[in-house]
Order: sequence, then structure tokens, then C-alpha cells
Amino acid sequence: MTTNLTLNTSFTLARDSFGRLNLTDAAGALHENVSPVRAFPIQAPEQGISLVSTDGKEVAWIESLGELSGANAALVREELQGREFMPEIARILSVTSYATPCTWSVDTNRGPTEFVLRGEEDIRRIGSDTLLVSDNHGIHFLIRNQYELDKHSKKILDRFL
Repeated sequence: MTTNLTLNTSFTLARDSFGRLNLTDAAGALHENVSPVRAFPIQAPEQGISLVSTDGKEVAWIESLGELSGANAALVREELQGREFMPEIARILSVTSYATPCTWSVDTNRGPTEFVLRGEEDIRRIGSDTLLVSDNHGIHFLIRNQYELDKHSKKILDRFL
């Protein structure tokens, strides 16, 4: 049976000498090397975060990062950034072909890059305007709002949807 703790100001997060995240709960119990995992990483990235131990057991639950102290929220965000890699596509510059597989050249929030799209099925809808694009290496690229892309990007994307 797992005990779920609602995190508030009665806990502390700290890094040990190896850089691992440790949680000390209100009862003083130390939970070493915890990892944050988002319940809804795309639609609600700041809410519903579980802190799990190395064996995958939940040791704490964070309803919202906004309810944490600044230092604890910063540690959780820092840990999440180190674990998650999902660049957001800002513009689609070009594609080598409208038949798959093809190479896409894109601008992302992490800089320009190219990736290979294996098939149209690697573009998935998440909600009404959000898309998740997977490349041939399993890296996921997010298009947060397909309707806010520039005209050229929309034209290319429409050929694949």
C-alpha cells in the first residue's frame, strides 16, 4: 500500500552531493533519489506531478507547482527539464518530399533541426489544436497550436494531415 502525501510547506526538497533529488516529509522521513513525473505533460504541465522513488513507488503528490515554495518549485522544474526533452515546433521550414519517409527542417524553441518523419501516423492529435510529431528516433516534437503557425508551415502540415 502506497502512502500519498499532499505536498505543501511541511516538506523539503534538496540535492545530495551526487546531485540527486531527496525529499524529507513532514514526519522527518527521508526519501532519496526521487523523480518528478507529470500526469499531464502537455495539457497541464504545472499540475498533477508525482514524486516517485527509484522503484517506481509514489512518495508524494503535487497538485500544482504554484502551491510549492519558490525553492522547491525551482528544484522540481529543474529536475523535470533534465528528464524531459520535447522541443516545440515554431515553424516548418521545408520537407524533402510529401511522401513518407521524408526529412523535415524546422525551427523549434531549442533551435533549428532536421528529423525524419516515417509516416503520417507519426503525427498525432492531442486535443483540438495540439499535435505531437514523432521522428524516426522516437523524439517527440510538439506543435502547441497548429492554427498559430505561419502560412507556409500550415500549408506543409496540411499535406500530411
